[in-house]
Formats: sequence, structure tokens, C-alpha cells
Amino acid sequence: MRPLARFPLMAMGMLALLTGMWAGLLRLGWNWPTPRPTFGLVHGPLMVAGFIGTLIGLERAVALGRRWSYAAPLLTALGAVALLLGAPHWLAPLLMTSASAVLVAVFAVVIWQQTALFTITMGLGALAWFIGNGLWLGGAEIPAAVSWWLGFVVLTIAGERLELSRMLQLTRTSQQSFLVVLAILLAGFALGGVASASGARVTGLGLVALTAWLARHDIARRTVHQPGLPRFTAICLLSGYVWLAVGGALAIASGSVLAGAHYDAVLHAVLLGFVFAMIFGHAPIIFPAVLGLPVPFRPCFYAHVALLHLSVALRLLGDGLAVVPLRQWGGLLNAVAILFFLANTVGSIVRQRRAVRVTHTRSATLARA
Repeated sequence: MRPLARFPLMAMGMLALLTGMWAGLLRLGWNWPTPRPTFGLVHGPLMVAGFIGTLIGLERAVALGRRWSYAAPLLTALGAVALLLGAPHWLAPLLMTSASAVLVAVFAVVIWQQTALFTITMGLGALAWFIGNGLWLGGAEIPAAVSWWLGFVVLTIAGERLELSRMLQLTRTSQQSFLVVLAILLAGFALGGVASASGARVTGLGLVALTAWLARHDIARRTVHQPGLPRFTAICLLSGYVWLAVGGALAIASGSVLAGAHYDAVLHAVLLGFVFAMIFGHAPIIFPAVLGLPVPFRPCFYAHVALLHLSVALRLLGDGLAVVPLRQWGGLLNAVAILFFLANTVGSIVRQRRAVRVTHTRSATLARA
């Protein structure tokens, strides 16, 4: 599939992101217009399945290079539309579950082609997403599904970082310690994740252990000393790991979290602070690979990263102090940080295209002269 043909899928993922943020702000209590009274309930599915699922599915389809693999982001995009239009309650879960089944098949092919610890880890992430979506389709409570959705993003990112860390020539002991971390995380998800006391504490332990492993072995520790994009990406990653550890520590301290401030803090430390720091850091790499549009690094990118971390800290402080307005303003700034990121990214693309046109115009003028 050509880059231009992928644009509608990416656009649908962005729509899921924007509407998911809107639904999230409604859940926080902002009295804004809403298409229906229950619209706030689609926040989680839109953000995880609609946006992150589409993004990862599209990225994997491009990497695999087989047309059938694009069914995953297509199905998540259709699932997001079903959520937005208020379709029958079973339709969006069915579409998302089908999308995750395709992603599992994608990783089955990838693992067959290259059997390695990092491909297996990402494959387990896809399987976790499939399980979570299956629970959602089966009518389970959202916290039960969310625990597996959390596993989806955490294992996918861990596998990607493990792949890059191969350049450091990991020792056998380092690989074995990663397997231990992986086993703890899977045990936590199997015990119920954040929806049960034992599952939340084991999952939290796994998140903290994964943070320690990444802090020790991630190549970002070296690239942070390089200028430009490598340093920016490394800072995004290393700062995101802080929120991964915070989410794990909160899960250990809280036990089961089914609703309320603790639930908000645990999930958004990981799914917002950690995951979006990863997205911010990798966007200048992902967008060119998926859409064929260069995103030159610009120092102003640090602004949306700083605002993200400030807003997450404010939100979690509001959760911890039980100050609702503080949590609400933190949530609003979360959305502003993401919008700022999108504006900076689009601005970088536009400026690059203008620079290319100017260069071509000058070259043509010189040629005629």
C-alpha cells in the first residue's frame, strides 16, 4: 500500500484520538457539549483501541508489507466510527476484537520469519490486546479489559526497546532478567491486573521491574548524549520511564483499582505519561515511515513534552490529594499537550515541504538561467 493510501487510516486514528480526549474531559466533569449522555464511557476504547491500536496496527502492516495486514488498522478505524455513532453495543467490541486477531496473525508471521525475544514480546502484547478485547466483547467490566489493554501497550513498547537494545549486545544474564520481568507482568495480567488486589500488585511489581531493566539496558542512555533528534527521543523515553515506575508503584500501593482517583492515577501514569512520551519521541520516525512525510526535528518539540509531564504531574497530584479541580485542570492540560504535539508535528511537515518547494524553484530558476 502506498503512503498516500495509508493516510485515511492514520486520519481515522487521529479522529479517535481527538474524540477520545473529548470524551475523557467529559468524564473528568468538564461541562462541555456532548453527542449523547453516555459519550464519556467511550474514552478508554477510543484512546487504546481506536488510536493506539490503529497506530500500532498501521505501523506493523507497513513493516510486514502484506496487504491483508492492513485489515487490523482498518477494523480499528471502523470500530472507532461505531463508537462515535453509538452503534449497537456489540459492534465496536467485535470490530476491535477482529482487529486484534489480525494483529496476532501479523506477529505470528513475524515470529515465524524472525524468532527472537523481542518479536515474541511484541506478539504477546498483541495477544494481550486480543484477550482484553475478547473480555470487552463478552461483556466483562472495563477494568478487566483495561488490564490487558495496558499489557498490550507496555509489552509492545518493551519489545520495540528490546529490539533496539540488541545493538548494545545484551549479555545472557540481561536477557534472562528480561524474561523474569516478562513472567511477572504476564502473571499480573493473568491474576486480573488492576481489577484484583493480587493482580494489581504483581502487575505493579512487573512495571517497576521493567522500568529498572529499561533504565539499565535501553540504548537511550547513550543516545541522550547526542545532539538533535537522538537526544530528544532519548529524553522522551527516559522521562516516560519515570511515569511507568510511578504507575507500577501506585498499583502496588493501591491494590485493586476499579474506579475513582486511584484508578485514574494508575492508568494515566502508564497510558498517558509513559505511552505518550513514547509516541512523542518516536513520531519523527513513525510518520515518515508510515506516511512518507519527513518530520524534521525542531527544538520547539521539547515544549509539548514538558507540558505533557507537567500536566500528568498535576493530574496525579489532584488524584492523590482528592482535589477534583486540580485533576480536571491536569486533564485539560493533558489534552492541550497532545494538541500542541500535533500542531508542532504538522508545522514541521509543512515547513519542510515549503523548504523543498523553495529549493526546487531556485534550482529550476538557475537551470533556466
